[in-house]
Formats: sequence, C-alpha cells, structure tokens
Amino acid sequence: MLTRIARFSIRRRRAVVVSWLVLLLSGFGAGGAVFGRLGTDGLRVPEDAESVTAGRLLRAGGGPARPTSDRTGPRVIGLFDGVSAADGAFVAGVDRVAAEPARTPGVGRVIDPVSAPSPELVATDGRAAVIVVELDLADGPSAVEQAEDTAVRLLRTVPAPTVLVTGDRLVDEEFGDQAEKDLQRAELLSFPVLLVLLVVLFGGVVAASLPLITAFVALAGTLLVLFGLSHVTDVSVFSVNVASMLGLGLAVDYGLLLVSRYREESATLAPFAAIERTMATAGRTVVFSGLTVAVCLSALLVYEDAFLRSMAAGGMAVVLVGVAAALTLVPALLAAWHRRIRPSRRVAVGADHGFFVRLSGVVQRRAVPIVVVVSGVLLFLATPFLRAHYEERDARFLPTTSDSRRIADLVDTGFAAGTRTGPIEVVAAAPSQPAEVAVFARQVEALPGVAAVGVAAASAGATRIEVLPEGTTSGKVATGLVRAVRRLDTSFPKAVTGDAAELVDAEAAIVARLPWCLGLLAAASLVLLFLLTGSVVVPVKALVMNLLSLGATFGALVWVFQDGNLAGLLGVDTAGALDIATPLLIFVIAFGLSMDYEVFLLSRIKEAYDETGDNDRAVAIGLQRTGRIVTSAAALIVVVFLGFMAGGFLSIKQVGLGLALAVVLDATVVRMLLVPATMKLLGDRNWWAPAALRRVAVIAGARPGPAPQREGVPVG
Repeated sequence: MLTRIARFSIRRRRAVVVSWLVLLLSGFGAGGAVFGRLGTDGLRVPEDAESVTAGRLLRAGGGPARPTSDRTGPRVIGLFDGVSAADGAFVAGVDRVAAEPARTPGVGRVIDPVSAPSPELVATDGRAAVIVVELDLADGPSAVEQAEDTAVRLLRTVPAPTVLVTGDRLVDEEFGDQAEKDLQRAELLSFPVLLVLLVVLFGGVVAASLPLITAFVALAGTLLVLFGLSHVTDVSVFSVNVASMLGLGLAVDYGLLLVSRYREESATLAPFAAIERTMATAGRTVVFSGLTVAVCLSALLVYEDAFLRSMAAGGMAVVLVGVAAALTLVPALLAAWHRRIRPSRRVAVGADHGFFVRLSGVVQRRAVPIVVVVSGVLLFLATPFLRAHYEERDARFLPTTSDSRRIADLVDTGFAAGTRTGPIEVVAAAPSQPAEVAVFARQVEALPGVAAVGVAAASAGATRIEVLPEGTTSGKVATGLVRAVRRLDTSFPKAVTGDAAELVDAEAAIVARLPWCLGLLAAASLVLLFLLTGSVVVPVKALVMNLLSLGATFGALVWVFQDGNLAGLLGVDTAGALDIATPLLIFVIAFGLSMDYEVFLLSRIKEAYDETGDNDRAVAIGLQRTGRIVTSAAALIVVVFLGFMAGGFLSIKQVGLGLALAVVLDATVVRMLLVPATMKLLGDRNWWAPAALRRVAVIAGARPGPAPQREGVPVG
C-alpha cells in the first residue's frame, strides 16, 4: 500500500503539491478566525458533583454569600493602588460606580470600601483599595455583557495613581490573547533554529526545507481542523498551542526520518526506486508512529469533559495530517527535487561500526548494573510527584505584566487573608434542632487549618456556613478541609461548595476515569508495537521503560513549578501548583512520543534481527542505524517544545518543559542505556510470541525473524 502511495505521489507530484498548497493557504487563512471561536474554559466540574449541587442549593435557598461561577453572574474587579479610601476624589469616583445598579440592567450590586467599609477591601497599609461589581445573570446574557463593559469603563475612571481592572470575561480574553501571542512567538523562535539545525544535518538547504515544509502544512492543518471543530463542539484555546506544539514536532521528525532514509537509499538506488524503498520502510515506521500517538491521544475521549475531548480531537487530527503529509507530500517533493538532494555519505545498511555500536557493546557487557542503577535513579527522580498539588488555572498563570496577574499579586501581598482567600461554603438543610448547626460549626472550627467560621441565618430551609481556610483559596490546606468537612457525620444533609470543593471534585472526576484512560492507552500501544515487531515481550518492556521516564519527568515538573527550583534560570513563574490538566495531558502526549521513538528504534532493530538472527548484533546495528537520526529528531522536537516555553502562559510552559524532558530522557537514558541493557538480558526471548499471535503479526507485515545463526556463519 505504501509503495502504491509513493508511486502515485511520484507520478502526480504536481497535483499532490498543489493540493497541499491549497490546504496550507486555507489553514493559515482560517487561522486568524480560529482564536475568536475558541473557549477559554479549563476542566469543568461534572454537573452531578457535590460542589455544583451545593451551589445550586445555595443560589436557590441560602442566597449568595460570595460570587462563584455556579451561583451568581461574573464579577468585575477594580484595584486602585497608591490612594486612600478616604481621599475625596476617590470617594467621588466610587460614588459614580455605585450609582449604576439602580439604572443599569445586568448589574447586581457594587461592593466598595466607601458605602460598606470593610478591612477586606482596603490594603493593610491603607494605600490601596478594591471595588467589586457583581453582575446578575437573571437579566440575560446580553444585558450582563453590556453591564460588564459599563463597569469596566466606570472603574477605569476612578482617580488613582495605578488603576487595574479585571474580571471573569477579561481574564478569559487575556488567556486567549496570550495563547495566540505564545503560538506566534514559538513559531518565530523555533523555525530559524530548526532550519539551521537541519541545514547542518543534511548539508543542504533543499533537503533541510522538506521537514519544515511538512511542519508548515501540519500547522495549517491544525488551524483548519480546529476551526472546523469549533463549529460542532466546544474547543479550548489551550488546544491550539498543545496541538500545534505536537504537530510541529512530529511533522519535523517525520520529514527528517523520510529524507534521511531517502538519502541513505539513494546512495545505492535510482532516485524514484529510492523513494519507493523509503516509503516502504521508513514510511511504515511513520504510519505506526502516527497511529501510536493518535491512539494514545484518543485515550482522553473516555472523559466527558469538553476541554479534554477537544485536546484529543485536535491532537489526533494534527497527527493524522502530519502522517498524510509525510506519506504524500514528502515523496512528491523528493521526486521533484531529487537532483538537489545529495545521497548520504554514511550508508547505514550493514554498518557494524560507529559510536552507537561501541556504546551498545559497553552497555551489554554491564547490563545488570546499568538496569539496576538507571531504574533506581529514575524512580528517585519521580519521588517529588508523590506530593504534587494541582489547581485550576487562574490569573496567576498569566504573565506578570497582565492586569489580572498584577491584581492577584497585589492582593496576595498587600491585603488581608479574607480578601485573597475564598471561603469553603457548606449548605446545610435546616435541622429540626437549630442547635445542631452550632454544634456542627464548632466541629468544623476545631479542624486543623481553619482560620474562621461564620454561620448565616437560615433561609428557605437551608443554612449557609462559611469556612475560611488558612493559606490560599485552593491550596493544600483548603482542599484538605473540604475532604475533612465532608467526612464529618451530621444528623442533617449537607453539601460543600466553593473553589476548593470544585477543585476536589474536578480531581475526583479525573481519577474516576483514569483506569479506563490508562487501560486504553496501554492496550492500544501494546497491540501496535506487537504488530510492528511480532513480539509480546518488547512492547511490555517498552511500556515499563516509558513509565519510568515519565515518572522522572513528573517529579521534575513538581520540583520546578511547584517548589520553585530553577524557576528563575528557566524563566518561569511558579504558582505553587501544577495546572490540574497538565499531568494527564503530558502523560498521554509524552507516552505517545516515547512510543514514537520506540517505533523508530525497534523497527530498525527488527530489520537487523530479521537479517541476522543475532539479538545482540541486531541491537547494536539498530542503534547505529537510528542513532544519528533519532538524536537529531529528539533535538529538533525539543527545540519546538522549548519555543513554547518562551511564552507567558504558565500552563503551556508546564506542558512544554514536561514534553521536552520526556523526550530528552527517552532519547538518551532509555534508548542508549535501558533498551540495549534489557534486550541483552532477555536475548532471543525479546522476540517471543505465541504461535497464533505470530501468525497475526505476519499477516500485519511483521516478519517472524530467522532462527539464530551459528557463531562464525556469515550473515547479512
């Protein structure tokens, strides 16, 4: 099939190139409209979660205590730095803002430090103040949007040396704008570096341009696919960056693999025959690699959350676009430009000498200590992940230059705890004995980490209890209190809500379906690697090694982004936590990429084993044949990932660094040390499979391999 596709692409190369050019122009033409259609929501708490149910009860029965997304409309917040709340001009400006609720539909109430003095609204040094405008969803979305614009305009007219305005919609807009800026910055930084590296690698501009052309096409396809998906489902703006990051990296790798194999084959074959041979060998590797990554991403579809589903759909689409471009556009361009692409001077076929052959020999002679030491080190590096803490992304995940982030930082450093920390709210059904609520409140107050407890008057059969935790709104203390309050026994029904409770429920929703996600990911990867190699041992071993490298990656993320180590050197800000979606996304994508490099390496080891029947020699030859190309591919994809780290969106920085670390570990520690060491220990047992399964593998195209050759018999 791949040979037929290659022949078609060679014969119809002009039509193929023109078709992809049309897609390229269409994709970038739609790119400008993509960001306007994407949402900024992260993980959503399931509708049947306790925090959501409690929020509805609070809105219907207990009345709003503090605004949260489920109970009241959005808020607009103004922070005025360098002014006293008693200043005459400031008071006049506040009066103008406070006069709006009576005559502006969509405005619920204005909370200000003038009409309702409160220590929470004034900085501890008295030189800054906060005004909160609550909007009322009952007036309809159009009225709320107009009221929000009016509130923003009025807040910016209040006289003060520094005026900062934020709000729910403004934060969303900042997320969208930042995602678009980060994508543009990553492209501007990555492509020149990629071009230089490819020119050095190939020794020519034409050969170097093919992987970049494949990457441009993949990026255009990403934008076009996401634009189409946005018309039928909710698509997160976060998915543009993640899918673009993945698509660019894989497209460059696939183009690199095919061009390198073509240069190798063209040293002994005519150009068109070399293209066909390239597509039948390296093209098969690209297909299995792309399918592996796409199937790994499909594991996110087990979740009902629109955010995770959009990540899966966008990522799968861009991977498949990259594979399609590699299988059709690359051979068409090779056919058109073959006179300008020089054959490789390093003919890898039959190469038994080189750095990686020597490295394989050293590793195989010390296989046992290398497996023990390397595995132990990776497990040790993974230990910080055991204390990982997650939070929903908020203004702290924006750059320090954004208004929303500046407000968050000023509130954290200059205002009382009640301002910067949202309460945990308990909705209690009114018991037959009101004293029971007081008893319950005292039990809550006795819990560790509680700063204050307040009980509101019962309303419509419900009582609201506010619990102010120590630390941050969604910190470890707050989430621990949510779980502790829920465990308390009461004679009346109760439900807990608030930001910390929503975070706990979001984590629970991820964990509930995690076994299905991981099971699908593992099963699909094992099946695809089995069909590639004809072995059941090699896929299981690859799965274990990937888990080791990913564990070390997650440990490093906690060490940097949660603990703040090397944050300044890496140019990242720390929010004291990981984005709640980051570990799952990194695991799925990095697992697919790890399998991607396994496919690159194992396909050549299997070729060598089929030729020689000698396991140790096949490992050495496979490492030598793929050593330069896999190292180059890893370096190029790391450049792409690090390009996204140069942006200002902390969630993207976490994903970029996590994927870069996973690729580096996989391309060095796993490929150079663990793979040859473990394959040496297992010997010919690496290629074992039951007879029935071996027949399936042969049908799928995986040769069973010859019987081992006797020592001294020439092979290859």
